[in-house]
Amino acid sequence: MKTDIEIARSIKLKRIKKIAEQAGIPEDNISNYGRYIAKVDEQLIDPEKLARNNLILVTAITPTKAGIGKTTVSIGLALGLNQIGKKAIVALREPSLGPCFGMKGGAAGGGYAQVLPMEKINLHFTGDFHAITSANNMISALLDNYLYQNRDNGFGLKEILWRRVLDVNDRSLRYIVTGLGPKTNGITQESGFDITPASEIMAILCLAKDEADLRRRIENILLGFTYDNKPFTVKDLGVAGAITVLLKDALSPNLVQTTEQTPAFVHGGPFANIAHGCNSVLATKLAMTFADYAITEAGFGADLGAEKFFNIKCRKAGLQPKLTVLVVTARALKMHGGVSQDIVGQPNLEALKVGIANMDKHLDNLAKFGQSVVVAFNRYGDDTEDEIDYVRQHCHERGVGFAVNNAFTEGGKGAEELARLVVKTIDDTPSAPLRFAYDLDDSVETKVQKIAENIYGANLVTYSPTARKKLKMVADLGYTHFPVCIAKTQYSFSTNAKLINVPKDFELHVQDIVINAGAEMLVVVSGEIMRMPGLPKNPQALYIDIVNGQLEGLS
Repeated sequence: MKTDIEIARSIKLKRIKKIAEQAGIPEDNISNYGRYIAKVDEQLIDPEKLARNNLILVTAITPTKAGIGKTTVSIGLALGLNQIGKKAIVALREPSLGPCFGMKGGAAGGGYAQVLPMEKINLHFTGDFHAITSANNMISALLDNYLYQNRDNGFGLKEILWRRVLDVNDRSLRYIVTGLGPKTNGITQESGFDITPASEIMAILCLAKDEADLRRRIENILLGFTYDNKPFTVKDLGVAGAITVLLKDALSPNLVQTTEQTPAFVHGGPFANIAHGCNSVLATKLAMTFADYAITEAGFGADLGAEKFFNIKCRKAGLQPKLTVLVVTARALKMHGGVSQDIVGQPNLEALKVGIANMDKHLDNLAKFGQSVVVAFNRYGDDTEDEIDYVRQHCHERGVGFAVNNAFTEGGKGAEELARLVVKTIDDTPSAPLRFAYDLDDSVETKVQKIAENIYGANLVTYSPTARKKLKMVADLGYTHFPVCIAKTQYSFSTNAKLINVPKDFELHVQDIVINAGAEMLVVVSGEIMRMPGLPKNPQALYIDIVNGQLEGLS
């Protein structure tokens, strides 16, 4: 079979105005970024159409380090729905350069279920990540300058909470010192970098409902505290207008196309292990406006992405998904059954039987949210019929719909079984209101405890002295009503990546709490998770090149 990039090149793309016309988007409301990409006016969102739409979430079991193909399934489902005569649009996150050049590769789908042009989407795209990075670091520069220019007036901050960001995996920048050298270089102070998908600006862009809401949220960003313990915000700095200007174009969702020339929105890109893991609210609502079925995904396993999709995105945006698709692979099930990741492609039905407990735990968790769920078995070429049949029968015994997804090799045709199952399940199942894992009126400790115990399976939550200090700070500032966004490893229900399958009765240790006053959520940093990832020993960058004028190595 051809590589992803060979398949992407073999597809004859339609001009983006044709894709917009196909979706019903007026040409006057798109701004072209070349021939095949456009920004779409977010003011086209129609509340009446939102209420009638069938919103579908795609999530997954706990993934392997190579991922689980959730984006491929999301795109494939949209293709399959269109194949059976339904109008469907997928809304996805934008890829980050960190994993693209690091370990995981790109995030434009795979095989014959991709969003195109994949090279541009995986690289600089429309510059949204650049705008977010620039806006974040502009705040840093303006804050440092404000402190420098006003130091002789007695003004200063006893604590600075704001960090710089960069869309590159770079462990050397996690903790740095700025302002070294002569006094004209600024005030010497400790600082550090997070990766751009972890930036509060990214979360704000993805949660903002319009330009006015974007500005309001930027104004509320908490930068630090003065020596008399007063919070100092972007509004106090007086630059919210300038930062909004930097983000104005980035706020509009991006329209592209799939491998079968159907519309797709790709916008925003927070990670789910260190942020809230969902594409922008605006992109999701545009997909819901211009299609009868809108498919969106949430990052990593359902314990991270789906939990945050429900408790943060749906709660903030008033979204009510009709169905959740849980993506499963035989490889991941065998890994959770104790097989090392380098041989999970080999047949091992007994290990799969053990590892299926991980799928069951995710199904149990999704049921707690009141969701109708179907399982999508994302097929690999080395999967055996015995393995597939076992998962199918297990789902049948649980009363859960099951379908094999072959979109990677067959495109929309290979996802027709899944598409028909999705439509039938939505049509046959009464719509139930979404149930949240906690109430906003709960204390922060209670919110974390409910997720840790009821979703992860922990029996104890502990807090570092730093986290305890932040809890008091949150209470003093009146932010206890914010939802929580737990940052932890994506490879386990616990905070220990080595505890696979379904660990029980473990401790969730909270290292820190990051106050995102603009995004209106509290990032609870747990275990050894890093908000600036590092690169692996053999990064993907080793295989990316230009050969005879064509890009190679992107996937």
